[in-house]
Amino acid sequence: MNFGLSDEQTMIVETVRSFVEREIYPHENTVEKSGEVPVDLARQIKQKTRDLGFYACNFPEDVGGAGLSHVDFALVERELGRGSMALTHFFGRPQNILMACEGEQRERYLLPAVRGERMDALAMTEPGAGSDVRGMSCSARRDGGDWVLNGTKHFISGADHADFVIVFAATGEDQTPRGPKKRITTFLVDRGMPGFTIRNGYASVSHRGYKNMVLDFDNCRLPDAQVLGEVDGGFAVMNEWLYATRITVATMSVGRARRVFDMGLNYAAERKQFGQQIGKFQGVSFQLADMVTEIDAADWLTLASAWRLDQGLPANREIASAKLYASEMLARVTDATLQIYGGMGLMDDLPIARFWRDARVERIWDGTSEIQRHIIGRELLRPLGG
Repeated sequence: MNFGLSDEQTMIVETVRSFVEREIYPHENTVEKSGEVPVDLARQIKQKTRDLGFYACNFPEDVGGAGLSHVDFALVERELGRGSMALTHFFGRPQNILMACEGEQRERYLLPAVRGERMDALAMTEPGAGSDVRGMSCSARRDGGDWVLNGTKHFISGADHADFVIVFAATGEDQTPRGPKKRITTFLVDRGMPGFTIRNGYASVSHRGYKNMVLDFDNCRLPDAQVLGEVDGGFAVMNEWLYATRITVATMSVGRARRVFDMGLNYAAERKQFGQQIGKFQGVSFQLADMVTEIDAADWLTLASAWRLDQGLPANREIASAKLYASEMLARVTDATLQIYGGMGLMDDLPIARFWRDARVERIWDGTSEIQRHIIGRELLRPLGG
């Protein structure tokens, strides 16, 4: 692995960082206070991203994307992590799982998503099934030549703006020595289809304005053309295209930690107590040393996992390690920065408290820290028969 960035990668970093500072930072306070992204602002960010040539940059060139490597895209996500997720959402990174589209699905879903004409959302989590995907109760059954979908999904990010949703549902059950095992199928469901409603989810302390929605399916009838991948092949589709979503959490955690750290470092160099800069006190300088060391470690751990994907190497354990370490690192860095700021860190006049609150969810979504540790342990023990 080359630890230096190429000229092109340096350009990517500088371009995206400049975009975030210019187009995202100025609007963060408005979104934080209102909990909403103005429609006109969302359209502006989306169009400016398209003009920049970065919309759907996570897709290959043969479908209209920028064809970035996994490392290149990790650098993009790292810089986007510096900004409000409610706003950077419109930078436009459709779900890679849409590459599983075939035939007419490519014209109806994949290509319009890459062009920015239609937005998607991924619906997997349910009130009774989070990390336990096979525990989902949302189901689809055959009725004539169609499928009838029933159930509820929640915590669905981006569904408030989505034109269609990628839904995972149970479509059967196999008996195994370890008990019943559900078969999962993936469906493409258009907004406005009869029997499909999208409603507001829960008020969250993290990432205000980046809403989670509840999806209800009540005898929602779907033709075979809406099946993404093979019937009962939802896990195959998931494993092929969703493996890298944890890298996104890791990279964005690194980007946000860098921004928070820079604020803490500058404050420590400017703030004076007892006749000197507080950064000269060992209690503060040692915290800064630990913070930057952890950020650098998370950064390289994340880029290394993306590099393994580019090389076609197994990366499940490395991705889990990156997600685990980077998300927990972000919690420590935001907390330490708040401590450096003291009482002002908790005030709405500064964004420190927002970063602190936003950091909490990173250890939960896209697989909790406990799930990541389970993956890591399993990957270590399996080759030894454990």
